[in-house]
Amino acid sequence: MKISGKHLLCTQDWTLEELVKILELAEDMKRERWSEKYARVLERKTFFMFFYNPSVRTRQSFECAATELGGHAQFLEPKSMRLKTARSAGETVEDAAKVMSRYACGLGIRILEDKIPAYGEGQRLLEEYARWAEIPVVSMAHDKFHPFQGLADMLGLWQHFGREQVAGKKLLQVWGHGALARSWCSVQESLLIGSRFGMDVTLAYPEGYDLDPQVIEQVKKNCRLNGRSFEISHDPVECYDGADVVYSRNWMHPAAYHDGEFHKAEEIERSLKHQEWICDEEKMKRTRQALFTHPMPIDRGHEVTDAVASSERSIIYDVAENRLHVQKAVMAMTMGGLEA
Repeated sequence: MKISGKHLLCTQDWTLEELVKILELAEDMKRERWSEKYARVLERKTFFMFFYNPSVRTRQSFECAATELGGHAQFLEPKSMRLKTARSAGETVEDAAKVMSRYACGLGIRILEDKIPAYGEGQRLLEEYARWAEIPVVSMAHDKFHPFQGLADMLGLWQHFGREQVAGKKLLQVWGHGALARSWCSVQESLLIGSRFGMDVTLAYPEGYDLDPQVIEQVKKNCRLNGRSFEISHDPVECYDGADVVYSRNWMHPAAYHDGEFHKAEEIERSLKHQEWICDEEKMKRTRQALFTHPMPIDRGHEVTDAVASSERSIIYDVAENRLHVQKAVMAMTMGGLEA
């Protein structure tokens, strides 16, 4: 299979066969990490990392990925570039994308909640870059989706359940209160890819914390196509019943954006009122010895207790490591011309 030059803004945009090939390649790259097998796939090539928002794992994992494939990752920030904005003159997306395409083999963009005036603006920016770029444009997390996190999540489930046993498992995607005011990207990606791979899905949150309705409709459609269930719960305890995977994470209220900006302090104050929404040991006892997962960084003591996050059933560090391997696989196939 050849997917050279393909953009990755959301896993839903790729076929299931393409996603499986990426995960299979990532597994092999993990096994062969210190061999010479993939050490020259991006030799003498540069991957641009365009960060509107800071990161921990994202920058580290992409720089490691480029290095281990024989290439180089270059860190870029808007403040160091003369880009056109609503308030200032500068280079357009069209010009920036076309010039970057003459230099690099791929472009990754990370833009989250506090760098945009309204939900969906990050998605539109990535789509604009993808429209004009002649190299693959990939999302390193934006307001709507986080494809590499979704792939890392699924690789973790393959590793702990077995590839053929993921279908039919119950995924509980549950809201957790917290002080970080998080975007919807990782949660929506988890729902999409879990439902694509045949999981039953329960989405649980306090009333009012609805996600993107178009994304939820797509998740429901994925479940129907696979003959699986989808349900929404507003009960912070009973939602755990029968779960095989618990993914507890905070996400913002739809009202976090108003008057053309993101109101973080207001959002945190609203979130912290729901202290019953925390993943703890008693709730985990209602599951079928579920795995616990989270994209990190974890707001310990709010989204989840230390006892659960650090338990033997927690796969948070395995999933964090998987970011490196799935990113290598996507970069190798879209930017390095590797065929599976």
